[in-house]
Amino acid sequence: MTGFAAYGSLRHVGRAVLLALVVFPVIWVLFIASGTSFGPAIDDPKDFFITLLNGLTAAALYFVVASGFTLIFGLMRVVNMAHGAFFLLAGYVALRTQRNMIAGVAVVAGVGLLMQQLFLRWNQGQDLRQALITIAIAIILADQMLAHYGGVAQDISWPGTFDKFVNLHVYGIQYTMTRLVILGFGLVIGGALWFWLQKTRSGMVIRAGVDDRDMVSAMGINIQLTFAIAFVIGSALAGFGGVIGGSFASLAPGVDANWLLNSLVVVIIGGMGSLGGAAIGSLLLGLTTNFAAAYLPANYTYYSIIFTFVLLAIVLAIRPLGLFGRPA
Repeated sequence: MTGFAAYGSLRHVGRAVLLALVVFPVIWVLFIASGTSFGPAIDDPKDFFITLLNGLTAAALYFVVASGFTLIFGLMRVVNMAHGAFFLLAGYVALRTQRNMIAGVAVVAGVGLLMQQLFLRWNQGQDLRQALITIAIAIILADQMLAHYGGVAQDISWPGTFDKFVNLHVYGIQYTMTRLVILGFGLVIGGALWFWLQKTRSGMVIRAGVDDRDMVSAMGINIQLTFAIAFVIGSALAGFGGVIGGSFASLAPGVDANWLLNSLVVVIIGGMGSLGGAAIGSLLLGLTTNFAAAYLPANYTYYSIIFTFVLLAIVLAIRPLGLFGRPA
């Protein structure tokens, strides 16, 4: 009994620590925030609201990219390490084709399909081999992009219709329309993916394939076609993130690794293979990174990246498989 009592006490202490790690940042931002650029939110609601919008728009872009990653993993159990390279490649293609976003998405969707059909299809169930294949392809793509597009950071300028500020009529805020459009894209894509996976026959086949692909094949359903569709859509989402995010985050060598890491963080927080988890993970990551950068004391803002890993530690301490993760 003594051992059980000690274990129970330890659990209570752990929960108290986790609660403090969640509650204290909220109190700090709202009421204290001493030595920061903006000060407490109660005294400066305008900058608080701008930071909140920045977090939400960043979360929308994280979701667009990470939803493709989690779709591929959820159905095929392929950790696509070339996902970040797809993001960067689509951005470069759109930049070179005079901001043609459709061209960037189409090229990356085609590259994703070729990779799946030529390399991954013949190695199903061999997780390590598939991961190594996608790493190799990511390295090849990164080298080719460096050779053809150079190493200088570039931005995709949005059409003039969107590249402007709009008045939100809240605290007199003027906010860039491109970020609001990205937020809208994230909401539309999230709704479309939910409808597809929950309300259509092909979506039901994909969800069934996640749970038991052998049974789906035994029912006479072409599971390989389902895999190909999922990989094309997952790759296209990475590409779409690249073409809309080229103004949000510059296109340059190394950006591919950053966005692969962002996708990994999102799906680890939300749970591998969960669309809802990807949405929640994106929201938590977007808010954490933006509020940490804005509300840390001015001399310590370079520590803001640490809060991403604090977020990961808190989530995994509570839910080792992620918030919505399930055993494979």
